[in-house]
Amino acid sequence: MEKIEHTTITANGINMHVASIGTGPVILFLHGFPELWYSWRHQLLSLSSHGYRCIAPDLRGYGDTDAPPSAASYTVFHIVGDLVGLIDHLGIDQVFLVGHDWGAIIAWNFCLFRPDRIKALVNTSVVWFPRNPTINPVDGFRAVFGDDYYVCRFQEPGETEKNFDNLDTSLLFKNLLSNRDPSPPFFPKEIGLSSLLKTPETLPSWLSEEDTDYYGRIFKKTGFTGGLNYYRALKLSWELTAPWTGLQIKVPVKFIVGDLDLTYTVPGVKEYIHNGGFKQEVPNLQDVVVIEGAAHFINQEKPEEVSAHIHDFIKKF
Repeated sequence: MEKIEHTTITANGINMHVASIGTGPVILFLHGFPELWYSWRHQLLSLSSHGYRCIAPDLRGYGDTDAPPSAASYTVFHIVGDLVGLIDHLGIDQVFLVGHDWGAIIAWNFCLFRPDRIKALVNTSVVWFPRNPTINPVDGFRAVFGDDYYVCRFQEPGETEKNFDNLDTSLLFKNLLSNRDPSPPFFPKEIGLSSLLKTPETLPSWLSEEDTDYYGRIFKKTGFTGGLNYYRALKLSWELTAPWTGLQIKVPVKFIVGDLDLTYTVPGVKEYIHNGGFKQEVPNLQDVVVIEGAAHFINQEKPEEVSAHIHDFIKKF
């Protein structure tokens, strides 16, 4: 870990913290919510040893990267713009792209907007769903799951922050990262988050006290508003992406998901992935990997397996 370099660069008008290691073809890693560059620590070390330059920024709103105050500054255009600015600043023409959770959503949009900058994509956890021109995603989730669904509950500025502020952040990450419940997350307003947290008897073998303390310490300092603003910008992103309605993702893609991932067990997702719908929207989808017994934070839970899958795919290009 001490070999990983940490720098701050200016991209798209913000200061961005970047972790990097290695030389060679570039792999750009995009983390999810609520995570950091640190989520890719295993992949940075593994893939740099195979002759790649591995780069993992704290995305806008996270860690040591700037966090603009307005939720309107967190559309997919802002985040993709940050990443284009990042690779421009570093003089990089094309990258291999790897995403997880919200990072996967950003990665899909990066490939939609600027496929010329992407050699190939390995995405984890969140599939590409084409834009529905008749309903925005927040109202779509509300219609299916109700107001207590986490995406809907996150919409009100300040409400979720109050819940997070009352929690022990290290304990929060112990619960969050080790969670293996594949059912949809609901946060009833009258209950909040604190009653949902229970100290795990033991951490899983892949997660250490050092890991949860690192996340806890950083988020205790920054708060969660930056990450929550991605959800609060969903409607605006939907409005602004109207011109891209109906476009396919054309870059070469490998998709990896755990069979216990709450994104995989959403009604209809398995059928979409395995019955041809996904391939129709991502025609250059070359491989789908479902890892048995793995939950949402798959890149940390199954680091060696995920790193091997990434390497096996990108070495073909």
